[in-house]
Amino acid sequence: MTDTSNDGELDLLAVLPRLSQLGTVLNRSRLIDRATESAGLGLDRPGLGVLVSLQTGGGPLRVGEIAKRMQVVGPHVTRHVNELERRGLVQRVPDPDDRRARLVELTPAGADAVGRYMQTVLGTLGEALAGWSPEDRSTFGRLLDRFATDLTTRLSTLDD
Repeated sequence: MTDTSNDGELDLLAVLPRLSQLGTVLNRSRLIDRATESAGLGLDRPGLGVLVSLQTGGGPLRVGEIAKRMQVVGPHVTRHVNELERRGLVQRVPDPDDRRARLVELTPAGADAVGRYMQTVLGTLGEALAGWSPEDRSTFGRLLDRFATDLTTRLSTLDD
């Protein structure tokens, strides 16, 4: 499905090496590992994934919502929430809409740790985009979100 015409269509064959390059540079740069180290907690990626989901979730979340955001199953998240709670980084609170259910929220220590992690990641990404115009940054963010959403949806249908 490559396009060899000049009508502005995306040449998918030309994009493939760029996607591979991004994966390689993210792994080689150890961006996630360095950001994890900056959080100072020795957490694994799934544990940080829970913290990031809570930080970006706009408030306390149910375990199922965290799992959905991380694209994993609930029991996987429950194990990590238990460990994060043991370490004082998250806490369970009553769900005001359903007294039988519990929500998970960041503690101040958890918010501080995920803040340090995100500062490292966002600082590096911001530096890479520093020379871009505000319009280019906005367009990139919008299109990257659309691509990630569409690709995730497409790949999840293949798994079903």
